[in-house]
Amino acid sequence: MLPVDAFIGWFLRLKSRQYLAFEDMGRIDPAPAPERPVHLYLHVPFCARLCPYCSFHRVRYEEGPARAYFSALREEIRLYHRLGYRFSDVYVGGGMPTIMMDELLETIALLKGLSAPGNISVETNPDRLEPDMLAALADAGVRRVSVGVQTFDDGILRLIDRYDKYGSGARIEERIRAAQGIVQTLNVDMIYNFPVQTLAQLEADLEVLNRLKPDQITFYPLMISDATLSEMTGIMGRHSLRRERRYYETITRSLAAEYRPGSAWCFSRSSGMIDEYIVTHDEYVGAGSGAFGLVGGAIYANTFSIPDYIRTVGEGRLPLKARKLFSSKELARYTFLMDLFGLKMDRAAFRRKFGRDVWRALWMECLFFTLIGALSTDGRALTVTERGRYIWVIMMREFFIGVDNFRDQSRKNIA
Repeated sequence: MLPVDAFIGWFLRLKSRQYLAFEDMGRIDPAPAPERPVHLYLHVPFCARLCPYCSFHRVRYEEGPARAYFSALREEIRLYHRLGYRFSDVYVGGGMPTIMMDELLETIALLKGLSAPGNISVETNPDRLEPDMLAALADAGVRRVSVGVQTFDDGILRLIDRYDKYGSGARIEERIRAAQGIVQTLNVDMIYNFPVQTLAQLEADLEVLNRLKPDQITFYPLMISDATLSEMTGIMGRHSLRRERRYYETITRSLAAEYRPGSAWCFSRSSGMIDEYIVTHDEYVGAGSGAFGLVGGAIYANTFSIPDYIRTVGEGRLPLKARKLFSSKELARYTFLMDLFGLKMDRAAFRRKFGRDVWRALWMECLFFTLIGALSTDGRALTVTERGRYIWVIMMREFFIGVDNFRDQSRKNIA
C-alpha cells in the first residue's frame, strides 16, 4: 500500500467518527419540507438468511412482522407527504426488498400515486432474479434492478454462505443472462479483495462479467465493520488492504472497453441511476427502520428497533431517533467527498450552495488532492483523474465503514 493511500484511509476513518457522532435526542422533529422534490431511500431489512460480512440493518424474515413492517413503511411515506415532502426518485434497499413482492408492489403504487417519482431502483438477490418478477417490477415503473452477486467463484460463495442460498456461480450467470433486457437497467453488485481471493479468481469473475455484459456493474471493495471483523477473520483469514489498489486497477482495465465509470466504483454501458444515490442527490429522506436521510444540512437516522419503528409510525409520528447537524464547513466537505466520488464537481453549483468557490472554501483539500495527482481543475469543474479514482474508493470505503459501525452500535443499544 502506498503511504499516501494509508494516510488518506486513516484520516477519513478519523473524520467519519466525527461526522457520524450522532446526537441521541429521543423524539426529533423532522426538517421542514424542501421546496423541490428530494430523493427517497426505503429500507426493507428482511433476509431469508444473513450473510456474515454484511453490516446493513437486517433481520431474519418472518411473514407476520414483515407485513406489519411494510404497512408501517407505507404510513411513514404518507406522514412525509402530509408534511409537504415530494419525491423525485426512489431507491429500495435492504435486506431483500423483493422478499414480499405483493407488499413491495403496493408500496411502489402508493409512491407513484403521491409523488410520481421519475426513477425507481430496487435491490434483489440472485434467487429472486426471475423473468416474471422482473416483468412485474418493470410494469410497476421500476427502471433499475440491482442484484447482489458478490462473486461467481464457488469456493468463496461457500465461505460467505451464499452457495446454498443462491446456487453456484454458473447458475447465477444463467439467471443474469435470462434476466437481461426486462428492466431498463440491470446492475450487478460485486465485491473484491476477499482475504482468500486471488488475482486469478478476480480475473475469472471479470471474464464472466465481460461475457454477460450487464447494463451496469458496481464493484465494491470488501468493507468490514468492527463488529463483523472477528467473524470474517475466522471464516476467511485476516483482511489486508495491501493489494486492494492492484485489484481495483485490474477491474478498471478489464471493463474499460465496454464500460465507462459513473462513479469511482460503478461502471455503466449507458447512463442511469447508481447505488450511491447520496452522490447524485444533495438531499434525501430515509424511510424504514435504520434508514438515514440528509435534509436541511442535517443527517437523520431512524430507530433501529423494528417494534419501536412500527409502534411510532402507528402513533402518527416519524421514527426519527438521532440527528447530526452539520456546520457549513462540514457540509462543504461532505459535498466535496460525494460530488467527486461521482468524478466531477460543478464549481458554479458549489458557489450557489455555499456562497463561494470550492477553492476558497476548501483550499487545503483542493490543493492536497491536486498535488498528489488526484484532481484536475478548470474554471468550471473539478474532475477526478484516473489516478484519483482509487483515492476516492479509499475515502468512500472508510466513510461507509463508519456508517456500518454506527449501525452496529445502534443494534447493540437495542439489545
